[in-house]
Amino acid sequence: LNHCAIERGLAKNTLSSYRRDLEKFLNYLNQNQKKISSITPSDVAAFLHALREAKLNESSIARNAVALRSLFAFLAKESGGESIAKEILVPRSAKRLPKALSIDQIAKLINSCADDLSGIRDRAILELLYATGARVSEIIALNRSDISQNNQEGVEAITIKVRGKGGKERLVPVGSYARLALDQYLTRSRPIFAKNLKEEALFLNEKRGTRLSRQSAWQIVTDAAKRSGLDEAISPHGFRHSFATHLLDGGADIRVVQELLGHASVTTTQIYTLVTIDKLRESYASAHPRSK
Repeated sequence: LNHCAIERGLAKNTLSSYRRDLEKFLNYLNQNQKKISSITPSDVAAFLHALREAKLNESSIARNAVALRSLFAFLAKESGGESIAKEILVPRSAKRLPKALSIDQIAKLINSCADDLSGIRDRAILELLYATGARVSEIIALNRSDISQNNQEGVEAITIKVRGKGGKERLVPVGSYARLALDQYLTRSRPIFAKNLKEEALFLNEKRGTRLSRQSAWQIVTDAAKRSGLDEAISPHGFRHSFATHLLDGGADIRVVQELLGHASVTTTQIYTLVTIDKLRESYASAHPRSK
């Protein structure tokens, strides 16, 4: 795990998942009285089958396989021996289309925030999630120094520096709605929340004055969904899906969307084009006289 963190730069959440996956595998080995030094690809396949029997979903099983691949590749590199990593097959999970919220739903969620100090912060977070398409972990990791203000043809503009997966950084512009919400938070709420003037974290917990946790950010979205009368299963990632889908619906170039989302490959971004194609099919089916 240290190797994955330092040399591969994997995110904290990915490392936590890998730790749980590897602990699960070690428990399986103990139960079956097997040593890791004698493991074969068949043993790994049997472990993955056991996960499937335990009703684990395919994406989680695939992640377990990837974690084991990484483990055995690392062990072979350290020992100079043969690696079974390439023989571990990663199951391909069915591609689920991301569910985007409508523009009206986004507005309902944002407008449900109260005008008190916590509500002002929550609105700024929701606005930034939608304005930037950033992951929730990227939003809460922002520091004050990540905000850059400049003047373009007499109009104030803001960009934020986002640290994505693998420690890669990207600059993302911030629209006027999010800019206003962020300004309100920085002038009204944050100075009250900050217990330590040297605290660099952008978004703070109102009681402790420290960086807001990922769990708290999730709760902000869940509470907004509840207040808006929307599905409480809405997650922060729904804002990311909506950001990408709405940009593509509006005619944005897929390469630009890829850059804004911080995807290493455009093929990852292309799943959002399937969402817009589905919309086109629906519109065609309902409007064209010979579509039936």
